[in-house]
Amino acid sequence: MIPQQAPRTGAVSPLPYRFSDAGYSAWLVPLLLLAVWWLASRHQWMSEQILPSPLTVASGALTFIPEELLHQLPISLARLFIGLGGGILCGLLLGCLFGLHRRSHSLFMPLFTVVAQIPTLAWIPLLMLLLGIGEALKLAILIKSITVPVTLYTCAGIQQTPQKLYEMARSLRLPPTLFLRRLIIPTMLPYVMTGVRLAFSQGWVSLIAVELLASSEGLGYLLVQSRQLFMLDFVFVCILIIGLCGYLGERLLLRLEQRWIHWPAPVLGRDSLSPSVAFTSLTPWYAPLTLLLLWSMGSQLAWFNTAFLPAPQHVVETLVEGLTQGDLRTDLLASLTHALQGFLLGSLLGIGAGALLGGLPLADRLFSPVLSAVRSVALFAWLPLITAWFGLDDTAKVVFVAVAAFFPLLLATRQGIAQLPPTLREAAYVLRLSPHRTLSKLVLPSVMPPVFSGLRLALMHAWTGAIGAEDFIPSGAGLGGMMIRAQQLLASDRIIAGVVLIALVAALFSRLITFAERRLTAWRFQ
Repeated sequence: MIPQQAPRTGAVSPLPYRFSDAGYSAWLVPLLLLAVWWLASRHQWMSEQILPSPLTVASGALTFIPEELLHQLPISLARLFIGLGGGILCGLLLGCLFGLHRRSHSLFMPLFTVVAQIPTLAWIPLLMLLLGIGEALKLAILIKSITVPVTLYTCAGIQQTPQKLYEMARSLRLPPTLFLRRLIIPTMLPYVMTGVRLAFSQGWVSLIAVELLASSEGLGYLLVQSRQLFMLDFVFVCILIIGLCGYLGERLLLRLEQRWIHWPAPVLGRDSLSPSVAFTSLTPWYAPLTLLLLWSMGSQLAWFNTAFLPAPQHVVETLVEGLTQGDLRTDLLASLTHALQGFLLGSLLGIGAGALLGGLPLADRLFSPVLSAVRSVALFAWLPLITAWFGLDDTAKVVFVAVAAFFPLLLATRQGIAQLPPTLREAAYVLRLSPHRTLSKLVLPSVMPPVFSGLRLALMHAWTGAIGAEDFIPSGAGLGGMMIRAQQLLASDRIIAGVVLIALVAALFSRLITFAERRLTAWRFQ
């Protein structure tokens, strides 16, 4: 879905903590956790092999960083830099095309939206089959994950340009270059920078994930190697460096945004450069049907090797046969179970923690610095540690999915409660409402919109996390493990069938959350 608004320039991101803001209280919880960690290792509450002591991690870092990490870190950063350059360029070109050209938007934007909703990790087995496990695979995954948010936000920025600016340009007879430089770019730049910041986070996560699965170099490779050798002190060091790089990258982009953009984002209205396509219109079907026709013709005329890209009829047969005879159905049900169990666990913990931080300023000052630091770590960097602690079965998959779903709901709930208007308390006092009625009639309706935004994002993260966990832990049932095994057997029909199922489930989850939001917050749409 195209974003409808960009945050104001200079707006502080969720969990906006700098240690200087909170004084010494920001160090209290980290030091307490460090003390508990030291006690646990000293008194052997957990095995040293499972939880190395802080001193072991520190001493290991002294040898691991100069001997290994300093050689592998530049490789990951170079991949990220190249992927960012290519993805941002593609995103800007596609965003400008969709935003400025109505016909292109009507023809291709629906197909692009469908492709964007498919988790990036779902493409890894198919791209491994087509491109191998070399640098082309990493760059393809990176560019795809970065292109999507930049395209959507660039398109939104152009479409949300107030119509009055176009009327002003026509009245002043501005040349196209001056109109673009003085009006269009300043209007869309806040959106573009928001998309770039989101693209950096998604690209960093995708890079670590693909290096975990298919790489012999980079930070992800170091994580896997250290986990296989059960050197968890090195795993801790890698996680620390990944989190530090993610934090520094986000701060750098935020600083650039604040330096380049010194005006507020425009007030959004109903004006749009591209009219909405009617539900009964056939225009959105032209592009996918054309691609499907070319795919079918190419397979029949041997334009490409059908071992890598089978005919669409063969894929449909594999999909129907797998769902009816039970093997694909078993994998689908297993993935849904992992995703929903982890989503439920992560949602409960996220809403509870968000309510605590949003309602208690002291808890917010104490715990937000730690949560900000943990959130800076790329999600898939936690997988080797989770598998070391919880094994290589479904428990580890559910725990990882819960971690993926936790932070979106934590941030959304905290923001919703912290931004409750003070007038609600005054209204409850004037109307003499009981605490129960205050909660049900005033607080919950005000918190529902941001919570539903968090639920939508958490559910998508849960589904992506389930597929990623099954890719990394291919044992047992699940679509991710099935696609990895199919890639090893060169069964491209099963891989594409898995991609189709993943896309359908992602679309279904989005529709279900939207339906629930409209039913439970019907007053917003009246």
